[in-house]
Amino acid sequence: MDYRMIVLDLDGTLTNRNKEITPRTKEALFELKRQGGIIVLASGRPTYGVMPLARELELHESGGYILSFNGGRIIDCKTGETVFAKELPVSSNARIIRMAEDHGVNILTYENDLIVTPNARDEYVEKEAAINKLEVKEVEDMEAYVQFPVVKFLMLEEGDFLAMVEPKVKAALGRDYSVYRSEPYFLEILPKGIDKAASLERLLLRLGMKRDDMIACGDGYNDLSMIQYAGLGVAMENAVLPVKTAADYVTCSNNHDGVAHVVEKFMLS
Repeated sequence: MDYRMIVLDLDGTLTNRNKEITPRTKEALFELKRQGGIIVLASGRPTYGVMPLARELELHESGGYILSFNGGRIIDCKTGETVFAKELPVSSNARIIRMAEDHGVNILTYENDLIVTPNARDEYVEKEAAINKLEVKEVEDMEAYVQFPVVKFLMLEEGDFLAMVEPKVKAALGRDYSVYRSEPYFLEILPKGIDKAASLERLLLRLGMKRDDMIACGDGYNDLSMIQYAGLGVAMENAVLPVKTAADYVTCSNNHDGVAHVVEKFMLS
């Protein structure tokens, strides 16, 4: 089967433990572009956090797509056009912020190229800021401040505690929201129907392509939907167990050029 598109999660997949694209992986992706393949970077990161890697792969020149906020935004790298966008209703902001307070967890969201949070010194806020190279704005009254539409909120806490909070948030918000963990310490809250698979379906429709044309590679819980959806779903060796179980193929780890191995094995002529 000829796969024409590869969809790549970033952290733990495309990048190694140092958050870098290795030379072998980069060369395989540049060769894929030379042969007409399409690269999509699909991440829970905000758009600003994906842009540096898109530029490193020169997707603004050759073409390619960014799927940020776990599918809340789709950007055409070559034109800069926002192909798809969906945000949470502003009316739900205060409720979600209060829910974090009630459960004793920190929360953040994004305002342009800033992270907004009531507690900037939280280790998980610092982690998110470092990954995305974003400045953090601490606001005393989060509920009063966030009066604008946002794509997602992140609730933040140590993994075992957040695992207990997750079902309570899901039950309270109901079926109009997507609630899932992208990392053990990140609980994502997005509009209903926003996940990587749903937005990839939107992109394929726009491009006149089928899911059988696509390989998706990932390692985390938020990659599960696209790995199940893709023509070839690939788990990294370092992936969480549910992702490995769902995958059609398990490649090497992100520290051992797992993405390059997939491109060379399944896509390069």
